[in-house]
Amino acid sequence: MASIVSLSLVIHNHQPVGNFGWVIEDVFEHAYQPMLDALDRHPGIRLGLHYTGPLLQWMTANRPRSIDQIRRLVSRGQIEIVGGGFYEPILITLPDRDRNGQLVRMRDELEALFGRRPRGAWLAERVWEPSLAKDLAAAGYEWTVLDDNHLRAASIKEDEMWTSFTTDDRGLRLTVFGTEQGLRYRIPFRPVEDVIDYLSRRATPDGANVGMMGDDGEKFGSWPGTYAYCWSDEHWVDRMFGALEANSEWLKTVQPSEWIDVHPPTRRVYFPTASYVEMTEWVLPPDETPVFVDLLETARERGDPAARFLRGGFWRNYAARYREINELHKQMLRVSDKVAAMAPGAERDQAIDHLYRGQSNDCYWHGLFGGIYIVHMRMATLAHLIAAEDLADEQAVRLGIGEGVAAYGTRLFDTDLDAIDEVLVGSPGQTLIVDLAEGGAISSWDLRASRVALASVMRRRPEAYHARLIAHEDAGVSGAADAREAASGGPKTIHDIVSVKEPGLSRLLHYDDHERRSGLIHMFAAGASPDGQALANGEYRELGDFLEGSFEAIATEDTWLVVRRSGHLTSAEGALDPIVVTKTYHIGGGRLDPRLELETTVENSGSRPLEFELAVEWNIDLLGGGHNPAAYYEPQPGERTTHDVPGELATASSIAFGNEFEGVRVAAVADPEARLTWYPVETVSNSEAGFERSYQGSCLLFRWPVSLRPGERQVRTMRFDVKQSHDRSADERG
Repeated sequence: MASIVSLSLVIHNHQPVGNFGWVIEDVFEHAYQPMLDALDRHPGIRLGLHYTGPLLQWMTANRPRSIDQIRRLVSRGQIEIVGGGFYEPILITLPDRDRNGQLVRMRDELEALFGRRPRGAWLAERVWEPSLAKDLAAAGYEWTVLDDNHLRAASIKEDEMWTSFTTDDRGLRLTVFGTEQGLRYRIPFRPVEDVIDYLSRRATPDGANVGMMGDDGEKFGSWPGTYAYCWSDEHWVDRMFGALEANSEWLKTVQPSEWIDVHPPTRRVYFPTASYVEMTEWVLPPDETPVFVDLLETARERGDPAARFLRGGFWRNYAARYREINELHKQMLRVSDKVAAMAPGAERDQAIDHLYRGQSNDCYWHGLFGGIYIVHMRMATLAHLIAAEDLADEQAVRLGIGEGVAAYGTRLFDTDLDAIDEVLVGSPGQTLIVDLAEGGAISSWDLRASRVALASVMRRRPEAYHARLIAHEDAGVSGAADAREAASGGPKTIHDIVSVKEPGLSRLLHYDDHERRSGLIHMFAAGASPDGQALANGEYRELGDFLEGSFEAIATEDTWLVVRRSGHLTSAEGALDPIVVTKTYHIGGGRLDPRLELETTVENSGSRPLEFELAVEWNIDLLGGGHNPAAYYEPQPGERTTHDVPGELATASSIAFGNEFEGVRVAAVADPEARLTWYPVETVSNSEAGFERSYQGSCLLFRWPVSLRPGERQVRTMRFDVKQSHDRSADERG
């Protein structure tokens, strides 16, 4: 009796909310469309295809013929369409109602679009927690794909992974496949003959083995070097599909649902929390990442059985590593509660759609590439959350229901769930969060009408991959990658490629000693304060303890807030002189023209005269990277510079900045006149195409000399008058 083995391919095609249309189009032409055409050329190949909701929406609007092509492939039974969360959220981050809502929406939309209700669900980034078994089953899904890393964590041995498993939670059951590492690393990065040989070693007389290869569709043409390899030169995919068809007597391609209809799960397994191994590496602190990687690589090279017990970190700890991720997540939860309280109807449906878009996973974590550092996607995610909250608050105030009646005003509220209250300030035009425990400064400043998160600026932090960049530049590597590719017979995976988009990037590796909030108080030495370059590089001496120190809320009213800290100023001799800083935040204006004012009072509460420079730091994100001509500073009327260029005014009473595309202009006024210094906040992050500088925002400092006699106090004020050219909610209502 001839031996048989089955291969189940599930190709995951992902485009996130907020990605540029030209990026989606490029990936579509180089990876997604060629794969569909290859399936047309090879009718004997059967597999599963998953498209995220944003990608399906883009294709429906821009490539309707490809939607028809998928529909045809589905109707003739060649492909199984795979579901999941519609906007590709990390499901475990969501409230139960939103988990179900995202899964059901995808299920229903796929059935309407392709005429088949999906039986399987793709799990975003394969982030698994045991409760998902019930969540998926309750939404009508029968199976999902986890990683071999999950299977090892559940004590499944390597030679036991070629099957399906059953798991359950709270009385509901789910079938689980594991995407097998050997197949995932070979397809498409090794010669076709190697893949066929690897599969042949799993063939058995009873044909009970199935190899699951579930992975990104972008690696078939969009990753560096893969288009020529997969399609235009080496034609790897056509040769692979041809080989599968030629060996179909013993090598069967099957869809996952076809497999479980004939082969029930072989054993019960309960999988612990996990993701793919690279994800568990990336979530670790940067100083622990190389320790884990070295241990794992050494164990694998030695064939040490202990390798299967080595696991990295827990996905949820991205919210512990990055203040920005935690605040994004907690903002999403706050908005979800408000949307859930809305009255049923079209307005609520619109708010739910914005909420779901704001749950797209990419900005809720950071790995080797992108994530929270991708500024345009971060701003898009926040824009949808602002829109959903705005709709909910408007309705609640109008109808006088729920917490919405208090949506506008000032209240103490633990917005980031750190057990310490922040101050949440809302009006029809803007929403602010002031973090009392860390600098008494603004961590969130959202404009409702334009849906711009003005304060969304990333802190510059060390990342584990920065060491790779430094080593790469120190070695003077050039042209070696192509030679390695030629020697290996195929392109490298994006995890192995090291390249740079511009020389000398390691010189831009500067790290911040504080979070990038607004209204932060610096105190520098009088007559020896840092210049713009020193500020940008973080090379300065801080004399006060107000930058990250705790402030107390003294008074809160609907339109203003007073916070205070009794701290110290370090003298040149090292003595600590007592000083008190009081900040008064005022909000006002209307929906299209909100106003924010910060009045800073410094008081010498000691017995010696004090002299220093007071600098108030303001961090602004107006999407000004890449010399974006729409984003500008206007130091003088009629004089503009792009937002990612540093600058300074020795003395000025005002400066303007804005983004014409977003329809936002801010006029900042200083009283008395101040020295104004600004510089771009740039990180060095990685992308599929290599290391690159990434604009995260702009830092603007208002700087005044201060001389205080004992008991004396002085006041410095800055006011921000915002003008917005249109109201996006009104635009949507028509």
